[in-house]
Amino acid sequence: MEYDTQTKNRMKRIEGQVRGLLKMMEEEKECRDVVTQMSAVRNALDRTAALIVSKNLEQCIREEKESEESSEDLIKEAVNLLVKSR
Repeated sequence: MEYDTQTKNRMKRIEGQVRGLLKMMEEEKECRDVVTQMSAVRNALDRTAALIVSKNLEQCIREEKESEESSEDLIKEAVNLLVKSR
């Protein structure tokens, strides 16, 4: 699968959030602030994973017309990927 610039930029922002989180920990910031930042990172990863799965599903359904695989199988696979990511 080819990943677009927007998705890569999302991951770079998440990387920056993680670096900021490590800096907060090194600076011994308050627990609630660290956990809040951790939650933001997790949410950003979850949204990005969902975006990747949805784009992949869309692409697979378009290609499905040329293959033997059914849309139902592709949808089940996408749901399983989303469940695994949680």
